[in-house]
Amino acid sequence: MPFATTQDGVSLFYRFDGPDDAPVLVLSNSLGTDHRVWDGLIPTLTSRYRVLRYDARGHGQSDAPPGEYKMEIVARDVLDILDHAGVETVRYAGLSWGGAAGQWLGANAPERFERLVLANSGAFFGSPEIWQGRADAVRKGGMESIAEPTMERWFTEGFRKAHPDQVETVKQLLLQTPVEGYASCCAALRDTDFRQYLPKITVPTLVIGGLHDTASPPERSGELADTIPGARLVMLDCAHMALVEQRQQFEAALIGFLE
Repeated sequence: MPFATTQDGVSLFYRFDGPDDAPVLVLSNSLGTDHRVWDGLIPTLTSRYRVLRYDARGHGQSDAPPGEYKMEIVARDVLDILDHAGVETVRYAGLSWGGAAGQWLGANAPERFERLVLANSGAFFGSPEIWQGRADAVRKGGMESIAEPTMERWFTEGFRKAHPDQVETVKQLLLQTPVEGYASCCAALRDTDFRQYLPKITVPTLVIGGLHDTASPPERSGELADTIPGARLVMLDCAHMALVEQRQQFEAALIGFLE
């Protein structure tokens, strides 16, 4: 399996699925998951694209170096992977944390991206105290200490009751996330405010939000769509994990825009 080494020496796992001659679509995971969070969409997406998924630093099979991360560095990781894989231009879809990275990339490396999809994300992620509290909680009590509250934020009550198996699959991704990796990423979100970048994004952009998303509330999706020039907005009847809770509608919006 391929690994890319970043400019600061971090090893990042990535994988390709789909035809070698198809356009490349990068999928970027959220905080507390890894590349597998996109598994449900892969059969459909690989009929059209060569899909590149990776584990963000601090997650999955990628390194989790100690110390607080910065979102700019996390975003640059994508460019290091593309360079290592020999890919020049791509389409990009990022979920939550991955959407924040996409904002930086769209503003600072627009020549590498044909289209951006920012799903359940925002230009900032709430008060610093929230993120510092979560980092402290997992360092003290492990990932188990935040698992249930996180599922309550990520999925509506109705979906949790109707599809406990799908919720459990995502919960296991969270529980498998390295404690220090998660805590270090909390620091990146704590310090992120990309509102100054939004007017600079010239890459065609689609924003996908969740009407019941308390992790990235609808107004943050609206701010992205209102401030990024020419951006489109699609709101789905779900909480934070739109790609799981409303997979078919998410796929339709994603593919319709990318095509």
